[in-house]
Amino acid sequence: MAAIKEEVQRIEKCFHCGDRIEETGYCLDDHDFCCLGCQTVYQVLQDGGMQQYYRYNQHPGKSNKEKQADFSYLDEPQIATKLVDFKDDKMTIITFYIPAIHCSSCIWLLENLYKLNPNVLQSRVDFMKKQASITFNHTLLPLKDLVYLLVNIGYDPKITLQDVVKEGNKNNLNPLVAKIAVAGFCFGNSMLFSFPDYFGMGAFEKEYASFFGYINLAFGLPVLLYCASDYFKSAYVSLKQKRLNLDVPLALGILVLFLRSAFEVITQTGAGFTDTLCSLVFFILIGKWVQQRTYYHISFERDYRSYFPVAVTVLTENGDKPVQLADIHIGDRILVRNNEIIPADAILLKGDAAIDFSFVTGESSPVSKTLGEIIYAGGRQTGEAIELEVVKPISQSYLTKLWNNENYKDYDKHFQTFVNFISKYFTVVLLAIAFFAALYWAVDGSANRAWGAFTAVLIIACPCALALSSPFTLSAALSIFDRNKFYVKNTAAIEQMATIDTLVFDKTGTISSPKATSIYFEGALTTNEKKLLNATCRNSSHPLSREIVKWLNVSSDIPVTNFKEFPGKGMTAELAGQVVKVGSANFLNIGKIKTDGSVVFVRIGDELKGYFTMEQAWRAGLSALIEDFKPRYDLHLISGDNDRRLDALKLIFPSAACLIFNQSPMEKLGRIQKFQQEGKHVCMIGDGLNDAGALRKADLGIAVSDDINNFSPGCDAILDGESFSKLSDFFAFSKDAVKVIHMSFGISLLYNIIGLSFAIQGIMSPLFAAILMPISTVTIISFTSLMTRWYAKRHKL
Repeated sequence: MAAIKEEVQRIEKCFHCGDRIEETGYCLDDHDFCCLGCQTVYQVLQDGGMQQYYRYNQHPGKSNKEKQADFSYLDEPQIATKLVDFKDDKMTIITFYIPAIHCSSCIWLLENLYKLNPNVLQSRVDFMKKQASITFNHTLLPLKDLVYLLVNIGYDPKITLQDVVKEGNKNNLNPLVAKIAVAGFCFGNSMLFSFPDYFGMGAFEKEYASFFGYINLAFGLPVLLYCASDYFKSAYVSLKQKRLNLDVPLALGILVLFLRSAFEVITQTGAGFTDTLCSLVFFILIGKWVQQRTYYHISFERDYRSYFPVAVTVLTENGDKPVQLADIHIGDRILVRNNEIIPADAILLKGDAAIDFSFVTGESSPVSKTLGEIIYAGGRQTGEAIELEVVKPISQSYLTKLWNNENYKDYDKHFQTFVNFISKYFTVVLLAIAFFAALYWAVDGSANRAWGAFTAVLIIACPCALALSSPFTLSAALSIFDRNKFYVKNTAAIEQMATIDTLVFDKTGTISSPKATSIYFEGALTTNEKKLLNATCRNSSHPLSREIVKWLNVSSDIPVTNFKEFPGKGMTAELAGQVVKVGSANFLNIGKIKTDGSVVFVRIGDELKGYFTMEQAWRAGLSALIEDFKPRYDLHLISGDNDRRLDALKLIFPSAACLIFNQSPMEKLGRIQKFQQEGKHVCMIGDGLNDAGALRKADLGIAVSDDINNFSPGCDAILDGESFSKLSDFFAFSKDAVKVIHMSFGISLLYNIIGLSFAIQGIMSPLFAAILMPISTVTIISFTSLMTRWYAKRHKL
């Protein structure tokens, strides 16, 4: 029985990528493949003697069904020079971003590229950033051929216009790491020299007590002046702006720790608190590092250049020539092939244009254009190759203006985190207790005790634990979200997420999936005609052909002769004495038929049998997700698409939901503003440029993407389409994460009350501070980490 099960699994899964094998399966060396692309990659690796690739992981490859891109533009020196990191007479070093990197087999293969081509001198992979740095001999292996080598083994590098421009925000944590290193060094050494005080000094140690004190003070100086400098700057700016943040009591506590330590060491009245000072700064710097170390390998502030191609084909008197986008001028005649992006506003000169503008407008149906009509940048041609004349430079195109719209930019979301809220009251209460204690003992006639009580309160109540609870809790939450393919920009966005009470969804590409298709057939097909159509469509690798094969769900061994495929138009075949034609209305020479979605007509012999209509299907788990959200959130849908599926959406969304269609980007933004004016905390969930303004204006913007490495508008979080059904769990978990911060604040408060009971009396010893503060810190870090992961397990994340 086990052997039968294993055989079934072997037949159903592609040996290379693990995808389910449909009717169009391929077989080689007793292995089954889902497509010719996966089989080709397997063959390339076999011929190169790299069979070990499949030993490290089961199904390590990625599906290779997509058509290969055209990289001929890499022969242009102007473009290639902007991509490489280093180049001399023979050697070139280049770093590629390769989204397909996902396991140890990927690393092994990419670092052994020299076995496939000896002109690759060295390759190194950064797994976290999904980057491969490759050194190669460009005199024998041109850059274009290197890229095609990567494509042939299933690791297509993603090269966009943004890579050529070489812009991007980099989060440089090196200065912070240096401060942590200095604080850690001083902390360890000051603890070492403080041990005699902790355990009681003998006669020998007492002779050197003063010397040990001065050494400790020397360790405290770099911690005060260098490691803690950012907290003093932040406190100064905060006071200058007449507000209080958490850095004010932190800076005050650090300063008082050093001053009291210096006073005791110089006057030889005590050992001081230098070890406590160093430990405090060391731990809060670690907290700061944890908070700042977000997912730097994912860009949350992408622009239209990551969507545009690097180059476009320009038609000249001397033939076709790839030209980088920056060199495209008004009047240039360009060629745009099937599935390519229109790079600039242009007039249609030749060919049948069927433009998909869903990225810009949200409308999923391709729009037909006539000769002489303007086609705006950002549309994708879904038919045959067309010729256009550029009428506006890229910088002035409709798409660029839409992206650069000032109404989309720099919204201040005015969100106050829990720590910032508490810090205002914490600082006031802390100073009040310190002055009260000093005043009490001063009135009692004990000046030394008044000074001791005042400084002790500021030292022991320094909000170290509070400063650590938020970053450690939210950073643990970030890692859990990351593991579940939900990439949040920073820790503050998680707290913002917990306050949301209104969810607004886009339709196309958000609640519908580009990778899932609903297919409908208008007409009638006999069983034999289904077999004829199946045999024809099996010969095409086009996604619509594969969907038709799945829908037909019949097996066919009818031999096909004289098969021809015309990209962007359709295909013809002869079989069983019949001619089968499948494709667009123009290809089959029939009049225009009013339909929605992508349409494929079928003619067998001289008879038109009907047509297939294909639309994006709802994402898996959409209905269950909306049901989970209903009791706790106001739900709405605002789409740039038409309302042809309104009846289905009314069954999914609650009756009180606003379902609004045919909305422009500015109208979407206006709707978000209206909800906010009603006092609602709004989350916008969208995907395209038409959602960019709404995503930025909303209190929380989530961009849904089926490939997180492709274009997505500026947002607070990026959600992988695979995890869409978990969205309600993510929102519930964000609330629990904030709950953990509140609980850890309660623990911190308990430690402060215990410490203050001694500090007010002016009897706090350095030993007591050295023990209490690290214990409270370790307790908070442990509690937040364990509780956050417990809540994640509870939500099955």
